[in-house]
Amino acid sequence: MHTRQAEDREFAQTHMNTVLARLAGPGAVPRPDQVDAVHAVLQPASRVLVVQATGWGKSAVYWAATHAIRSTGAGPTLVVSPLLALMRDQVSAAERAGLKAATVNSTNIDDWDEVFQRLDDDAIDVLLVSPERLGNPRFAARLGALLARVGLIVIDEAHCISDWGFDFRPDYQRLARALLSTPTASVLATTATANERVTLDIGKQLGASTVTFRGTLARTSLTLSVVPGLSPLQRYAWIADALAQLPGSGIVYVLTVAEAERLTAFLRSCGHAVDAYSGQIDADTRLKVEDRLRHNQVKAVVATSALGMGYDKPDLGFCVHVGSPSTPVAYYQQVGRAGRAVAHAEGVLLPSDADERIWDYFATASIPDPQTAAKVLLSLGGDERSLIEIEADTGVRRGRLEALLKILAVEGVVDKDGSAWRATGVPYVHDSAKWTALAQVRQQEAGIMRQYARGAGCLMAYLQTALDDPSPAPCGRCSVCTGHVPFPGSTPSQDKLMAARNFLRGVDVDIEPRKRWPAGVRRKGSIQGFDVGRAVSFADDPGWVAELQMLRTAEPGDVPAELLAGALATLGRWAKTWPARPVCVVPLPAHNMSSNQVLAAHIAQKGRLPLLDVFSWQGGPAPDDASSTPVVAHLESAIRMAPDADLPRGPVLLVATDVRTRWTATVAAALLREQGASQVLLLALHLRP
Repeated sequence: MHTRQAEDREFAQTHMNTVLARLAGPGAVPRPDQVDAVHAVLQPASRVLVVQATGWGKSAVYWAATHAIRSTGAGPTLVVSPLLALMRDQVSAAERAGLKAATVNSTNIDDWDEVFQRLDDDAIDVLLVSPERLGNPRFAARLGALLARVGLIVIDEAHCISDWGFDFRPDYQRLARALLSTPTASVLATTATANERVTLDIGKQLGASTVTFRGTLARTSLTLSVVPGLSPLQRYAWIADALAQLPGSGIVYVLTVAEAERLTAFLRSCGHAVDAYSGQIDADTRLKVEDRLRHNQVKAVVATSALGMGYDKPDLGFCVHVGSPSTPVAYYQQVGRAGRAVAHAEGVLLPSDADERIWDYFATASIPDPQTAAKVLLSLGGDERSLIEIEADTGVRRGRLEALLKILAVEGVVDKDGSAWRATGVPYVHDSAKWTALAQVRQQEAGIMRQYARGAGCLMAYLQTALDDPSPAPCGRCSVCTGHVPFPGSTPSQDKLMAARNFLRGVDVDIEPRKRWPAGVRRKGSIQGFDVGRAVSFADDPGWVAELQMLRTAEPGDVPAELLAGALATLGRWAKTWPARPVCVVPLPAHNMSSNQVLAAHIAQKGRLPLLDVFSWQGGPAPDDASSTPVVAHLESAIRMAPDADLPRGPVLLVATDVRTRWTATVAAALLREQGASQVLLLALHLRP
């Protein structure tokens, strides 16, 4: 037996050496635990979990295992990857390792038949798929035959299959369950970002015989820093200064799509070569941005978390975070992109006062509400219904509804055929203990990030401890250990600060009009409402953060003077594109209209336009956290136009201090158009997300 084990390990070593030489050069030497992991994977029907730091070489393990398995005549390896960027890099890496690789994902549907034919011909060593493919009938129809042939299943970024993981994805867990039902293939799960709770959960899903390889998460090449106490404008200025000094090229992480676009525009105005990256840009643009960063054609990419797991640029010189991710695991995963193949890289956190509001939203969005689940299942009944129909029937907002349906699908309570959802007949049993515990864990993780942002101790050791690293120790390099932060220190330059302020206050925000009335309200079909409007600010706008806070806390009717001036400046820029000047100013109706009336009066006076206060409001405020149908139904009964309103013929300027869903403005604009307005121009001080 001992001789057989030695032979098996030598077999694993040989293939590990071959693959590593192709990936890293002939002098590359594998880590002993890499060989041990390959050896474990090569055992019949094995279950292996590898939790190792980014850059350790987890992908080399599954390429070596694939190389070994294929040399014995076994079937191909199926790799499940959660991100398109990750799959593209993995296809390239597999080919460098001497393997024939292909992918099936949402961007190459036209190539699927060719890929499936190559699989049938046994001409593919590695097939990479995204978790969403399980829901595609074409792929699902072939899954059974594929699973009967594969020699190895790899679940990459395996923390995504755990309810406790920072980036839990129901689609991913659902696919993993289907794959784990295959009794003959070995399964390898890998992640760099799993604490003990997540590791145990993944091991439980893999099975009782799971062999786990876990190493230290310390990164000796990475210098961590926190620069606390900066205002939103100071953070913009800090980055504009720092990009001139930070090593190499890198990533600037932000928490929202709007922030990515806004910060990118400012940095470009300062002369920096930067690109924006988020889940809202198309696949071709994403690929171009990734390649530009990989080839150092930009200094930085300003990105949301969409650019994270698996993006392969070993010489990334820095990661700067504008605002904190909600968990230390998420932060470690992102900052770990830097310093993989360079002696020194910087990981800098610029915490924000707005962080916790964003954390709260995402924390609650991922936890199902049993009453909402009951409403959704009642809506489905025995019929198939589209997402739009369910939304209109239940009043649940689109984002939360989509998240809930995915969780219900994992539980087998609903399933999807094309674009239609249906109930399966399996009752939904809400696991209160599980979801309550998860909410508590999210609160604990937020507390850890608060302490990290305050510099409560060595930053690297703090992350190691938060991730249950078995050997945390002070790094001696971070800003807490040394007392120093990278250039420009804790105070950005005054010229960049003024540049940020002037730039951001000169950026106008479009307010897109609603296109169609929702089902279940009096009006039907296409909307005749306001044209594309303008807002002075959007979300937590760094250029107006102090004034927006004053607006939120002020007494009704008290509008900050600087925002009034900002409205006039926005109108001045916007007016250059108008075909005709407005003939009057109308305040937007609201439950309390005094602030809108003050704004409208100011604009009317400065613009020498008639002020027509033609709207009134009946009853209570519109629901704030509901789908479109109940909101519009409420507005149709609440908004009244004066019966003797006599509008001058021509464009009407409709103004508001605050706009969120745009439905109030849409209903008011429709009434103005029905009363004879040729055009409705909407101006808001603040567009809320």
